[in-house]
Amino acid sequence: MSDEGAAVVAAVQAVAERLEAERTHLTDLDSAIGDADHGGNMARGWKAAAEEVAALDDPDPATVVKTAGKKLLSEVGGASGPLYGGSLVFASPELEDGITAETAVAFAETYLEKVQDRGDARVGDKTMVDALVPAVHTFKKSVETDDLPPVEALAKAVAAAERGVDFTVPIRASKGRASYLGWRSVGHQDPGATSTLYILEELLAAAEEQLDVAETPPVDATSPTIPDGEEAAED
Repeated sequence: MSDEGAAVVAAVQAVAERLEAERTHLTDLDSAIGDADHGGNMARGWKAAAEEVAALDDPDPATVVKTAGKKLLSEVGGASGPLYGGSLVFASPELEDGITAETAVAFAETYLEKVQDRGDARVGDKTMVDALVPAVHTFKKSVETDDLPPVEALAKAVAAAERGVDFTVPIRASKGRASYLGWRSVGHQDPGATSTLYILEELLAAAEEQLDVAETPPVDATSPTIPDGEEAAED
């Protein structure tokens, strides 16, 4: 398996583990303004996606993302399957040339475009879009305007998504089942925005881990190690 492909597989596994850990919390959030199934659906779908991509033979990043998206489409019920999974499938070709700052931005923009097209949601509707839009726009600006390294740009995107999640609490829902509650939806955090934040946080953690591995110099087993505070003896 290529290094990039393996990194994306590891990221999918990390997301699956995080969403399983947050299953109850997401269910509680969805119980207040939805069907109380978001936690279970996301945990089940991402677990299946992680198992599916782990079985791939030498995949590239685009193949891993497309495979995960297809599995989410088939496993996640309600609107979440097409929104999360279908959008991954649609955006996956942007990674066919590998993962670079440019392809990452293109992937993020395409994913956001498809999420908004499928859900017909905009910022302020109290949906996952309230976390996703600021994250993608911040990532794009950080890479293309501020010329930041991709991992640093992703960290800023995660911070923007966190603010987006907070933004969903005081606003009234105008999309999805939560919209049926009218003003009673005010004061509740949107579960879709929350799970989107969790996914982004795990992508950042995976990216940081891969960077650490890439930057760690190989150990020369033939060279003696000099303890801290000691100097090598002169000839």
